[in-house]
Amino acid sequence: MKIILADDHALFCHGFSLLLQQHAPDVQCFIACSFDEAMALLESHPDTDLLMLDLNMPGMRGITSVQAVLRAHPGLPLSILSGEESRGQMEALLRAGASGYIPKALPSPVMISAIRLMLAGGVYVPPQVLERESGALAEQPDRRAGGVDRRADSGVRPEPYVAVQLSPRQQDILRLLAEGKPNKLICRELDLSEGTVKTHLNAIFRVLGVENRTEAAVKARLAGLLG
Repeated sequence: MKIILADDHALFCHGFSLLLQQHAPDVQCFIACSFDEAMALLESHPDTDLLMLDLNMPGMRGITSVQAVLRAHPGLPLSILSGEESRGQMEALLRAGASGYIPKALPSPVMISAIRLMLAGGVYVPPQVLERESGALAEQPDRRAGGVDRRADSGVRPEPYVAVQLSPRQQDILRLLAEGKPNKLICRELDLSEGTVKTHLNAIFRVLGVENRTEAAVKARLAGLLG
């Protein structure tokens, strides 16, 4: 497997490379010092399995850069690295399509687990985003679904409308999605075809008023839908 790590802090890159050698020797890591260097590496290695971008390195323009990369390389897992731990910033980048947000202060074992999760097709959502309190996601009005304009409550209890609209099978899929499991593992655990799982996921996104797996996982936790 291949990872591109783009960060202008040489000490962090060195430490990260050593960490991978110790705990994930099967992963090959390429280092870039700027956003432009990362893009050049990505062109040279189109089979890259995970792109990790420092939020504040030269050439990086936050959400704009994330969206540009994902438009040019749809399906590529992209993770943000940062020394900042602003909950609002994390949520915004995850909504933009990032597969994870890794604070640099994370303990090494947690960081390795997060990387393995993303390499397996999952989404790493930092604990700060999953805190059960009124936050940016909980305060936003839901998109219309079934002709009803619904608003999230305090983020602790699910709304009856959502609970009624999700079938038991969809609740199972939502739970596995929130655990970061990719479609193939969900299919295997629930003995469903990939087409069936995708159909259920589309229905779940409509009911929750979200557009992707990351938003669904975050909103499900904030709304207390995962038990």
